[in-house]
Amino acid sequence: MDPPVRRWYHYVPISMTVALMLAPHPSLLHILVRYHLQTRGQPLAFGVHLLATYTLTFMAFSSLIICVSRDPGPVSLQDANTTSPQRGRADEDDTDEIELTESLISVDYNAPGRWCNKCWSPKPERTHHCSECNRCVLKMDHHCPWLASRCVGHRTYPAFVHFLISVTILATYIAVICVNALLFAFRNPYSVDDITPIHEISLAFYGIVITIVIGSFLCYHLYLISTNQTTIENLSPFLLLRHLPVLPSHAGDRLSNPPVEAELSYSQRNLVRDAHNVIRLYDVGWRKNWAQVFGWKGRFGWTKRLLCGGVTTGSGKYFPRNPKADDMLARLAEELVKAEKDR
Repeated sequence: MDPPVRRWYHYVPISMTVALMLAPHPSLLHILVRYHLQTRGQPLAFGVHLLATYTLTFMAFSSLIICVSRDPGPVSLQDANTTSPQRGRADEDDTDEIELTESLISVDYNAPGRWCNKCWSPKPERTHHCSECNRCVLKMDHHCPWLASRCVGHRTYPAFVHFLISVTILATYIAVICVNALLFAFRNPYSVDDITPIHEISLAFYGIVITIVIGSFLCYHLYLISTNQTTIENLSPFLLLRHLPVLPSHAGDRLSNPPVEAELSYSQRNLVRDAHNVIRLYDVGWRKNWAQVFGWKGRFGWTKRLLCGGVTTGSGKYFPRNPKADDMLARLAEELVKAEKDR
């Protein structure tokens, strides 16, 4: 399937993102020069703040560029060539490594969710079809219009989280600088000019708002990483149904095997929602969960993760399962069957 043609209006949100990232810098430079150099006479503090803010800005832009330019997760070689024709050799080495255990796994593509009827191709585990991009994406997290109408998936999720971290730290750092300078202006009103406090108030408010908004989004994704979930999996409890074991034949004529959401009664829906809060299909412990997203190889592999977030290791087609998940899914199936009898 051909990818959708991106019009000019698809790039308006990312232009706004870039503008919001660059907007504070003129006022910040004014504050640093007038407060630290001219008023306080602190060239060392001026240099440290300047280095820190522009290092964080560089880190944010590097991960943003990766999110926009890198393919989020090609299911087939055709998808990779269509959306990312210039894939680097080093990038391929990171993403195309398939462990021996993965290569030996046999996949039943007749199982629910294993075949995409829109792309007419196999759909690996945790893969979802994006209607906006008109394609399947490996371990799709969500479709983001702020990233030039692109998806966040297996190969771009670390960079996306890195972007959130960089922006949050940058906004917090700028807010702290401006609040400290503003407090000095209140205590020493005759030592500062009339314009600098206006920059300090505006920029402090700007930094606090960005910290609250982006920081809240960041905390949510840190929770998702710790529990090994994607946004789609966290917000779609009925995805559990496709992982249920085979129901007994006496379950009734109303339920398919596995059941679908439209067939469930109100009580059965509540059972699935309650189970969704407990069952974490891919949760293998927070350490291993984080290693799946930000794991690196080599002595200095962490430097790439620090600068731009890197790329998730593995093929993105197979993931280790929670060893307790099968038993919990079996209990959920029994409860659904019992609720069906009482229906």
